[in-house]
Amino acid sequence: MKLSTNPETSGRYHTNYLNMIYPRLKLARNLLTDDGAIFISISDGEVENIKKICNEIFGDYNFVGNIIWNSTKSVTNTALISVSHTYNLIYFKNMDYFVKNRGEFRLPDDGEGFSNLDNDSRGLWKADPFQVGGWRPNQQYGITNPNTGKTYYPNANCSWKNDFDRFQELLKDNRIVFGKDGESAPQRKRFIWEAKERGKVSKTWWDDVETTTNGTQLLKKIFGGKSLFDNPKPIELIQKMLYLGTSENSIVLDFFSGSATTAHAVMKLNSENNENRKFIIVQIPEPTDEKSEAYKAGYKNIAEIGKERIRRAGDKILSESENKELDIGFKVFKLDSSNLNKWNPDYNNLEQTLIDSSENLVPGRTELDLIYEIMLKYGIDLTLAIEEYVIDNKKIYSIGFGSLLICLDDNITKEIATEIIKLKNELAPETIRVVFKDNGFASDSDKTNIKETLKSNDIDEFITI
Repeated sequence: MKLSTNPETSGRYHTNYLNMIYPRLKLARNLLTDDGAIFISISDGEVENIKKICNEIFGDYNFVGNIIWNSTKSVTNTALISVSHTYNLIYFKNMDYFVKNRGEFRLPDDGEGFSNLDNDSRGLWKADPFQVGGWRPNQQYGITNPNTGKTYYPNANCSWKNDFDRFQELLKDNRIVFGKDGESAPQRKRFIWEAKERGKVSKTWWDDVETTTNGTQLLKKIFGGKSLFDNPKPIELIQKMLYLGTSENSIVLDFFSGSATTAHAVMKLNSENNENRKFIIVQIPEPTDEKSEAYKAGYKNIAEIGKERIRRAGDKILSESENKELDIGFKVFKLDSSNLNKWNPDYNNLEQTLIDSSENLVPGRTELDLIYEIMLKYGIDLTLAIEEYVIDNKKIYSIGFGSLLICLDDNITKEIATEIIKLKNELAPETIRVVFKDNGFASDSDKTNIKETLKSNDIDEFITI
């Protein structure tokens, strides 16, 4: 998988882009939950290509829509047309599953347009149409305006929203109104508390969302007036997507994090609604221009800008939030080769090769690097806390409250088995596995004794690396 940038000057620009994006979208589909959704922001240059790829990977029947975002209000100096929009394609992992298990997905209703013209004790309301498309025989009847005596019927190929009996109930409940002046066709009251509970349907034209100019201004404010990144997306755009495609405990993945707008949006939304979304963001360490303000400020690549933004944005959100227990923590990982030494013999100097291979860790790597690699290989959540216990001068790392115990020290003797059993009884995990360095035991007999002692105490997963 290519990890470098793709300059537009390349003669294979579109081909390179498609070769880069295809495996990521395949992986994205595999990572999505059954009720998951993917949002893809794209410009005119690739929208047709990427839609064909998405139809192949996700299936055109899982295509939800294409939101046109009015991404800039400024006029660009082009030959004919100033491009002021960005496409945002939406696909479900499984349309049927999403609709069945999540139902409608909506934006929060901000209450705009609600009033209380008749002083209804139930609060602010808005008049919605009482007519819907489609001809239904039990919803065809006349409704007479009590103020004018005029009788209304549904338009051609339309119906009233409810049958006649339900209409009578709504009329008695003061839910039917006839316009602001009482002289119009019937409408149905929708109270603000109902609207906020249900939300509102999104449209495919977003011109009421902040622009990249707002995203730039916010980023400059975070970094004390420094302009470190060109045209970052505003957090309002990402928050709208989060409202539509996620629930309160979702994990949000962004393959192209840029300045980390997605992480910022997730933390802010969690703060506003007391929710617990998590984020995973990915960014290649693309170098910043040596003449740029970002480079001069000490940020040698884009990933460094994103990390610092998360720190600063998280601190600000926490300081402004009433929930002082809000989780703004994050961990940073770098894609690299294994931390374990591989057998790569130099046949001209086997003696030195054997000496070099006596150490498990690749030079320059830490025990913590190896611990995270072990967690990855066992599919353990990398956000879990890692606790350290020092027992008889030996360090034992506990992950998941004892579900994984790791000891990477040397000269391990059989006595450590007793201490691990005590730790197991103290932490009481449902399952437990223990990992040691293969060359960390004082002797082969110590290794065998430890394994058998642990096994006799219901610790069957004894692993050496």
